[in-house]
Amino acid sequence: MNRRKVLFIDRDGTLIVEPPDEQIDGFEKLALVDDVIPALRRCADAGYELVMITNQDGLGTESFPRDAFEGPQNLLLQILASQGIRFREILIDDSFSHQQRDTRKPGVGLVRHYLADDSWSRLDSAVIGDRDSDAAFAANIGVRCFRLGAAMSWSDIAHALCDAPRVAHVRRATNETTIDANIDLDRTAVAEISTGIGFFDHMLEQLGKHGGFSLGVMCRGDTHVDEHHVVEDCALAIGEALRRALGDKRGIGRYGCDVESESVGRTFEIVLPMDETLARAAIDLSGRAYFVFDGSFPRDRVGELPTELVPHFFRSLSESLGANLHLAVRGENAHHMVEACFKSVARALRQAIRREGTDLPTTKGVL
Repeated sequence: MNRRKVLFIDRDGTLIVEPPDEQIDGFEKLALVDDVIPALRRCADAGYELVMITNQDGLGTESFPRDAFEGPQNLLLQILASQGIRFREILIDDSFSHQQRDTRKPGVGLVRHYLADDSWSRLDSAVIGDRDSDAAFAANIGVRCFRLGAAMSWSDIAHALCDAPRVAHVRRATNETTIDANIDLDRTAVAEISTGIGFFDHMLEQLGKHGGFSLGVMCRGDTHVDEHHVVEDCALAIGEALRRALGDKRGIGRYGCDVESESVGRTFEIVLPMDETLARAAIDLSGRAYFVFDGSFPRDRVGELPTELVPHFFRSLSESLGANLHLAVRGENAHHMVEACFKSVARALRQAIRREGTDLPTTKGVL
């Protein structure tokens, strides 16, 4: 039986913009934080229960009359309810910080009934806020915290909570290179690539763009020696990040699009034209590394990238990812041929990593 998922959500600075005087005591001060409504809708639709928990310094005193608070508060609740967003509970502490009450975040006095209740999952629940006190409150009740701010938006929070994102970061450090590779298989973004080899950067951008996933690669390497170590180690880091992000591979397409064949069952092939060039890529995320390349390039380099390193990149990628990859290319223009290779493999990956359900796509029980 699945246990309840609860989001404990701060108010000022999280749901609504906090004014300079840190007190929302008039309608003119009420403004929603960007993207809060679609994010909360996603969370509610995903089965999260919403609990508002907020510190309101001196609420009910002469400096902060309750009537001044309730007008904007009720309007906020009406706006959210009109969009299908309702709170299971609204928990308000009205003390000042110097009073040191345990009901004031990060104290847990307002949620003791949750701490005594085993019907909700600490692992699947979270605190959402904008201050250190929210993070400390999350630690005190044993759940994770998402802190709204410059590094995290409501859209980011909803993505993390509702998409079960397949993400990974790999740092590979040797005497020859230091590489940070970041992958998010369920989000597209402009690739952030810096390897010191301009044309190689462009090819890795194609891998993320046409693969339909977010890719970041930052590399410091010994390009003063040659390009080999950078290209090889980037492939190994990207492959490892892909492998980690895929996890146990449950629910993936594995092969991508279906092409029926009596001899091998489901197979997959991407055919990608680029002017006079034609590239073909077929991939199986089987856990068994194997690479086959068919093609030859009409010149030794494209920009600063030796063309002999193109099949080597994909061989290294296959090995660290644990993929069976077949790649073939023919053409007359080396630039077109290399780019078509990266795009066709990216399109093959796009189909293979897509989510189809929850089953593991193998009879072996493991991939």
